[in-house]
Amino acid sequence: MLTQELAQDIVTQTILRLNRNINIMDESGTIIASANPERLNQIHHGAVEVLRSGQTVFISEQNHKRWGRALPGVNLPIEFKGKIVGVIGITGKPEEVIEFGELVKMNTEIMLNQAYLMEQMEWKQRLKDEIFHSIIKSPTHFSSHTDKLELLKMTVKPPYQVVILDLYSSTLRRNQLMDLLEPIFPSSQTFIGFISMSQIYILTTGLEQPATNSKINQAIERFTRKDISIRIGIGRYYHDEHNIRSSYHEALAALKLGDKNLSIISFSQVMTQSLLSQIKENKRQTYYEHILAGLNDKLIETLYVYFKNNLSISKTSASMYIHRNSLIYRLRKIETITGYNPQTFQDATILQVAIWMKRIANH
Repeated sequence: MLTQELAQDIVTQTILRLNRNINIMDESGTIIASANPERLNQIHHGAVEVLRSGQTVFISEQNHKRWGRALPGVNLPIEFKGKIVGVIGITGKPEEVIEFGELVKMNTEIMLNQAYLMEQMEWKQRLKDEIFHSIIKSPTHFSSHTDKLELLKMTVKPPYQVVILDLYSSTLRRNQLMDLLEPIFPSSQTFIGFISMSQIYILTTGLEQPATNSKINQAIERFTRKDISIRIGIGRYYHDEHNIRSSYHEALAALKLGDKNLSIISFSQVMTQSLLSQIKENKRQTYYEHILAGLNDKLIETLYVYFKNNLSISKTSASMYIHRNSLIYRLRKIETITGYNPQTFQDATILQVAIWMKRIANH
């Protein structure tokens, strides 16, 4: 538990703050960190006595020779979970350095506890990632991960849903981002981790739609307060573990095919586009080039915004900052060029499919 890296960090910080010579010994009494590199890997006899007796050992000018190469000072036990795991030695007159020694001992034990908690978090995260990636890679059951789930103290049950967060402009470290998310979701039912540097997965189990929606909104609020822009793709709910993989790919599809200006996109919003994306590329291209032939970028964008606003003249003209008559003129021009009237349901459907196919090709 008391690693050489941690011990050297404590030595360095102590020297900077207290300007005192310090040694740290492991549970065998061997010096593993020191202000004097020549002392490394030597046995410290004062530390050996601390480990034997469990008591602080004071070494004075009068008796220091009986302790081998040990200099006058104080040697204190480092305790963790009720066990002595090492010794701190501070050089100087014992009566002068004992107060410093107690402070360094307390700080060291705090750092040990923090390192332990971090280590626990890291192995738990590795297990969660392993389970999640195993399930989305192939349609396996949670039953094949029973031992790991018991170690994690997790209880998984349907329904299952995958949510993916796309992060932008974040300067926070991974653990800081996880600290924002993890308190929102029940740890015994939720898998959270990183897919890539900018994508986080969330697999919820046993949460109904209203509860998940509420927690997603909380996540958005937390990230917004930290000035982090995010887009969230939401896969569908499933009661069969085999379909967790489907929910994952649906969440990815929602992010890929959804409106870039929306912060939350569910797969149900892009289901038709997802179906169209499965058509061979050359067939899609033939279709949209035939339907949209002759339309410039301005008219295509007009169609996109018009369909986005559910064929509403007033909403479309307002969102495009143009007069309604200008919009009507454009729609009539589109009909003249393509032969399809965007203001009728059947023709609008044909044009919408063509717009979707063109946007899929540009993703």
